[in-house]
Amino acid sequence: MANFRIAVIGGDGIGPEVIHEAVRVLEHAARLDQAKLEWNHLPWSSSLYLKTGEMVPADGWETLAKHDAIFFGAVGLPEVSDTIPVHQLLLPMRRKFDQYVNMRPAFLFEGVQSPLRDKAPGSIDMLVYRENTEGEYAPVGGRMYQGTPNEIAIQTNVFTRMGCERIMRAAFQAAAKRPRRKLTSITKSNAQTFGMALWDDCYHTVRPEFPTVQASTLLVDAAAMDFVRKPESFDVVVASNLFGDILTDLSAQVTGSVGLASSANINPERKFPSMFEPVHGSAPDIAGKGIANPLAAVLSGVLLLRHLGLEKGANAIHAAVVAVLKEGRVRTPDLGGKDTTSAMGAAVLAQIA
Repeated sequence: MANFRIAVIGGDGIGPEVIHEAVRVLEHAARLDQAKLEWNHLPWSSSLYLKTGEMVPADGWETLAKHDAIFFGAVGLPEVSDTIPVHQLLLPMRRKFDQYVNMRPAFLFEGVQSPLRDKAPGSIDMLVYRENTEGEYAPVGGRMYQGTPNEIAIQTNVFTRMGCERIMRAAFQAAAKRPRRKLTSITKSNAQTFGMALWDDCYHTVRPEFPTVQASTLLVDAAAMDFVRKPESFDVVVASNLFGDILTDLSAQVTGSVGLASSANINPERKFPSMFEPVHGSAPDIAGKGIANPLAAVLSGVLLLRHLGLEKGANAIHAAVVAVLKEGRVRTPDLGGKDTTSAMGAAVLAQIA
């Protein structure tokens, strides 16, 4: 029997609630591949920061590096500035473990109502590849003369040829394996004439390697419009750190609920553990009420199992989610129902069984 060590960071708010249900589902499904998942629950969170002054202990990164993957809920509390969990945990994790591929699927499931009229199930099916370690979120810049009329703030975007080419190549590889074989690169090189020009250059460098892929570029403002106007026109989308972050929140909404939005932060070379998390935040306004939708975490678990090569378990969970949503008997409030987090988790487990 194959054994895998998974670090679990439930985090804050609804994070622990949805991760609890997802862990139950993954543990059950992994048995279909004769695999055992060993869970190491870590208490890292904004709550811990309030007590200790740190998000990650001194040996935290060494601890994470000993695992095969990381399963993450959400972090953030109203009492803690958002910059603390983002810059002390999330962004450092992506950089330290070179998780340069942020992959976010967006699919309109049968039984889920899109806020866009007349969108049929399956008509929205896109896969966004977001560059995850540099770009607009690079920690380069600073502030001077704070609190004075002469205050200055400088935020520098960092684009490297290596960084742009490798996310571009990963996205093309994914597009080449999908039925439509279509890729759209998101840019703004008409205004950002240095960083985004390099992005475009890398697109043109990589594109000839994949002659079977129908590829094009689109300005980010036009992409934002088309994610709403005609989302069914997109297949694989590749975007910079900031553009990908914004557009994937939009893609989650047009497919019915951010409660269904999964993601993976991947180190393709497997030198370091990859991290899997639902896109939604900690939602402190509904934390503890037991009404958060756990399916984004469950679907992130599907990506985790696929990354580990546990295809039977991944397929079983995905099929179970499809069946639960199609039946519509169990629905959390984000999907227009009144059921609980645990009820949704139990429904998925029942389908697998």
